[in-house]
Formats: sequence, C-alpha cells, structure tokens
Amino acid sequence: MTSSDDAKTAPAKAPAKDPWDLPDVSGLVVGVLGGTGPQGKGLAYRLAKAGQKVIIGSRAADRARTAADELGHGVEGADNAECARRSDIVIVAVPWDGHAATLEALREELAGKLVVDCVNPLGFDKKGAYALKPEEGSAAEQAAALLPDSRVTAAFHHLSAVLLQDPSVGEIDTDVMVLGESRADTDMVQALAGRIPGMRGVFAGRLRNAHQVEALVANLISVNRRYKAHAGLRVTDV
Repeated sequence: MTSSDDAKTAPAKAPAKDPWDLPDVSGLVVGVLGGTGPQGKGLAYRLAKAGQKVIIGSRAADRARTAADELGHGVEGADNAECARRSDIVIVAVPWDGHAATLEALREELAGKLVVDCVNPLGFDKKGAYALKPEEGSAAEQAAALLPDSRVTAAFHHLSAVLLQDPSVGEIDTDVMVLGESRADTDMVQALAGRIPGMRGVFAGRLRNAHQVEALVANLISVNRRYKAHAGLRVTDV
C-alpha cells in the first residue's frame, strides 16, 4: 500500500471543540467560603439571583446564616466545613492572610470538589496596592498544593464587590479570566461565570499563569482610585 493509500484510509480528524460549547451547571450547588466578606457576598448574591443554589460559609455559622438572610434568593448559611461538604463547586473568597489556614483545615471536606480560588495576595502602603508573590507562585498554586485531592482552578479575581452587591446594577459588564489544569474543570467555571448576566468566562491558561492575573488587581485598584470607577476587564477578539 502506498503512502497515498494510507492517507485515503486514515480516519478523519474529529472537529475541534467549540470553545463556547460549555456544560450546564445550573443544577450544581455552589459554596462560597468567605461568603460574608464583600466579594464573596457579592458573588453569592449574583449567582443566587441567576438561579444557582448557593451556600455561604463562614467560621461562625450564625454569621453566615445572618448574611444569607440578608441576601435572600434562597441562599443558605453554614460554617465553612458544612458549606464545603454540601457544595459541588466551592469558591474561595477568604482574605489572603487566612487563605492557607482555611484551606488546610478543610482539606478533607474539599476532597474531590471543584475549587475556584479568587483570592488576590496584595499588600498596601502609602503608594497604594501592590502584588505579593506567595512561595508557591500564586494563591491558586498555594491552594493546589494544600488541596492535593481537589480540582483547583482560579477565577473571579477582577470583580468589583460594590457592583456585585448593588441590586440596582442589572448586569456585570466584565470578562472573567479562568485558569486551571483540566479543560473540563475550566469549562465548568466558565459556564458558572456565564450564569451572571453581562459576565463571560474566558480561558486564560494553566495555574502557573495565575500570579499575573491575581497581581493585575493592584493595577485595577489604581485605576479605580484615579477615575472613581469600578473597573473590570474585557478580552477583545474572542
């Protein structure tokens, strides 16, 4: 058989997957660790308003339940461990200084879960905000190191907590950069972002690229202070 014959009989290549063909995540339970803080509470509100089942977690269950009652839309409150156990997808929105301790304490409850880290390691001084560089490279990589049995992704870094929590804002006009090691996982996070009107999830690389995504928040804080704005990001030509 000639090489030309080989070419004729070779199976056709499968068409490339449409990057916007994303899974249906509407039936999944989303937990938000740090759900009583500004960003976590805002994300919980937007996702619940879009019809997602949401549980917010806090170190104190009473505090979480009080915040959940304020949010409405069926949001429940629980301590962090219960929140992690009952959720399919867990968003980590805790302060950076409590990031490692929180995840270490929840390693068992987060095993097998899809974890979405949106923590930004930042410092502040008289010159404003600046990025910190964790030993692991980024907050997301620290999460992956601490949670070896979880599927860790990174997303939701560049969102304004003010806009997220403002009920008069109908749409959040921004893209969400999503990073992770598995396409199936990043597709799920993109789909989750797309549940919020005006928002779109865009794949932005592996976790090793998370540092510059987290660090960009320092630049956005500078933009917001200068222009009295609540800036987000849009990725063009995709």
